[in-house]
Amino acid sequence: MTRPVVGLSCYLEPAKWGSWDALAALVQWSYIAKLQSAGAVVMILPPNGHSAEAIARLDGLVLAGGADINPELYGAKPLATTGEPRFERDTSEINLYLAARTKNIPILGICRGLQLMAVAHGGTLHQHLPGTASPIVHHSSSGTFALHQARFSEGSLIRTILDVDEHSVNSNHHQAVDSPGDLTVSGWAQDGTVEVCEDPNTLFTLGVQWHPEASDDEIISERIFNAFVAACQI
Repeated sequence: MTRPVVGLSCYLEPAKWGSWDALAALVQWSYIAKLQSAGAVVMILPPNGHSAEAIARLDGLVLAGGADINPELYGAKPLATTGEPRFERDTSEINLYLAARTKNIPILGICRGLQLMAVAHGGTLHQHLPGTASPIVHHSSSGTFALHQARFSEGSLIRTILDVDEHSVNSNHHQAVDSPGDLTVSGWAQDGTVEVCEDPNTLFTLGVQWHPEASDDEIISERIFNAFVAACQI
């Protein structure tokens, strides 16, 4: 069987490597490793204006994590706690997502990717979860993950994939989905924070707020990537 070709969005950030210090298109290797282990051929998609052409050549799309989304995209003013927008990435990834929707290929959004999906569907974001007086820590120190429980709705895609009603997830985010737009919320943290959105009218349109690419827990990592890549082969 031919391996599906999956597009993976990436960061556009200043970076240092070897003797170089330059603007770079980059993404954590863990995303690529998980997708390859699940059987995909991975193509990194830098921010640009060629979304439709890129999607035309792909069997699936993964929207990676990263910086805060520009609040103006959902009609809000930035708070002092909101990070500097990555305008090129916001525009490129929304266009990638919409093109993937038009082609009806499987889509997996991770952390920022879930948030971007909600914004693309007319939704809004909580710009700073500590400001909501949540008793759960969603964001620990930089580069580490906080663990908390999430529950999943019966009959949902995520419930079918994970085969559990509730499970511990690894989080590193200070923003979250407020309104999902016309997506369906199918997973929540104990404090009510949205952990999963999906579109039950498609084969596979799924966004998760945690980081399966950075987890060794088979339930919340391999099961998600394996199900996504399997859907890309249909």
